[in-house]
Amino acid sequence: MDYALCVLAGLLVGGVVAWLLASLRLARLAAERATEIERRAQAAENRACGAEAALCEKNAQLAKLSEDQAMLQRRLADESGARIRAETQLAETISKLAEEKKLLDQAQAKLGDTFKALAGDTLSASSDAFLKLAKEALDKLLSDARGDMGKREQAIAGLVKPLSESIAKFEEHVRELEKNRQQAYAGLAEHLKLLSSSHQQLQKETANLVTALRRPEVRGRWGEMTLRRVVELAGMSAQCDFQEQVSVATGDGRLRPDLVVKLPANREIVVDAKVSLDAFLEAVSAASIEARQAAMERHARQVRNHMEALAGKGYWSQFQNAPEFVVMFIPGESFFGAAVDADHSLIEDGLEKRVVLATPTTLIALLRAVAYGWRQEKLSQNSKVIHELGRELYDRMKTLGEHFGKIGARLEAATKAYNEAVGSLEGRVLPAARRFRELGVAGGEEIAEVGPVDQAPREISSPELKTE
Repeated sequence: MDYALCVLAGLLVGGVVAWLLASLRLARLAAERATEIERRAQAAENRACGAEAALCEKNAQLAKLSEDQAMLQRRLADESGARIRAETQLAETISKLAEEKKLLDQAQAKLGDTFKALAGDTLSASSDAFLKLAKEALDKLLSDARGDMGKREQAIAGLVKPLSESIAKFEEHVRELEKNRQQAYAGLAEHLKLLSSSHQQLQKETANLVTALRRPEVRGRWGEMTLRRVVELAGMSAQCDFQEQVSVATGDGRLRPDLVVKLPANREIVVDAKVSLDAFLEAVSAASIEARQAAMERHARQVRNHMEALAGKGYWSQFQNAPEFVVMFIPGESFFGAAVDADHSLIEDGLEKRVVLATPTTLIALLRAVAYGWRQEKLSQNSKVIHELGRELYDRMKTLGEHFGKIGARLEAATKAYNEAVGSLEGRVLPAARRFRELGVAGGEEIAEVGPVDQAPREISSPELKTE
C-alpha cells in the first residue's frame, strides 16, 4: 500500500513538473511570438508611413497639375474670347464686303440700264465712245473693289493666323497636361492600393499583438523583456549592475520585484513591471468613442490600483539599502499617456505614495544617471587604489634607498680595506719577494704591480633615499 502511494505521489509530482515545464515553454514561445508580431507591426507601420509620404507627394503633384490646368483654362478662355472677337470682326468685314459687292452689282445693273436707254437716243459714234468710257470706268471700279477686298482678306488672315497657332499650341499643352494627370492618377491609385494593403497588414499584426497581450503570462513576459531591453540600452550588465526576479521573505509572504538596480554606496532601486493593460487593449479595439473613453477610464483606474498596491507593499522597508520609493515601470509611452490623460493627478498621487511612474524613455534616463554614478564611483575607488599604491611605492623606494646607502657604505669600507691591503703588499711583501729573484731563487717574469682604487662610491643626493 505504501509503495503504491509512493508511486502515485511520484507520478503526480512528475505530472506537475511536466505541466510547469510545458507552461514555461509555452509562455516563452508566446513571448517570442509577441515580440515577432510587434516587429512585424512596426515594419508594417513603417511601410504605411512610406506609402503615406508617397501619397502626400503625389497629392502635391496633382495639386500643381490642377493649378497648371486652371491657368491654361484661363488662358484658353482669353484666347477663345480673342478668337471670337476676331471671328466677329471677320464676319462684319465679310458682311460689309458683301454689301459693297451688292451695291457694286446694283450700280453695274443701273449703268447697264442707263447705257441701254442712252443707246437708243444717241448717235452711233457718240454711243460707242460713251460705252467705251463707261466700260473703262466700270473696270476701274471693279479693280479697286477687288483690290480692297484682297487687302482686307490678307489683313484678316494676318490677324487670325497667330491666334490659330496659339490655340493649336494650347490644345497640345492641354493634351499633354491631361496625359500627365492620368499618369499621376494612376500612380496615386497604385500608392493608395499599397497604403491600403499596408494598413490591412498593420491591422492584422495589431490584432495578433492584442490577442497575444490579452494572455497574462505573455503580457508579463513581454513586460519583463521590455524592461530588460531598457536596462541593457542604459548600458548596464546583469548581475553586476542589476538583478532580476529577486525574492525577499516578509511576514506576510514573499516579495518578488521584477528588477533591483544596484546604486553606488551599496544602494538599491526596486522596479516593478506588472501593470495590467486589459482595459487599454479594449480601448484600442473599441467600436465607438464612448466605449473607448470608458475603457481608457478603466485603464487609468487599473494603473492607479496597481500603484496603490505597490505603495502598500513597502519595498523600501524590505530592502535595507533601498531609497524610500519604488519605480512602477509601464512598458509603453502610449499606455502611460492614456492613463495620465484620463487621470491627471496620477503622477502627483504616485509621488505622494512613494511610487515613481516610469516609461521606457524616463527609465532609460534614470538608469543612465545611475550608470554615470557607477562610473564616478569606480573612478573614486580607482583614485583610492592609486593613492594606496603610490604610498606603498614611496615606502618601498625609501627602503630601497636605505639598502643602496648600506651598499655604498660597505663598498667604501671594502675599497678602504683593499687599499690598505695593497699598501701592505707593496710596502712589505713585494720587496721581500723581489730579493728572492735577486738571489736567483725565483725565475720567470716579475711580480706585477697592484695599484690602489682611487674612486669612491657615489653618494646618494636625493633626500628620500638617504639613510638616517
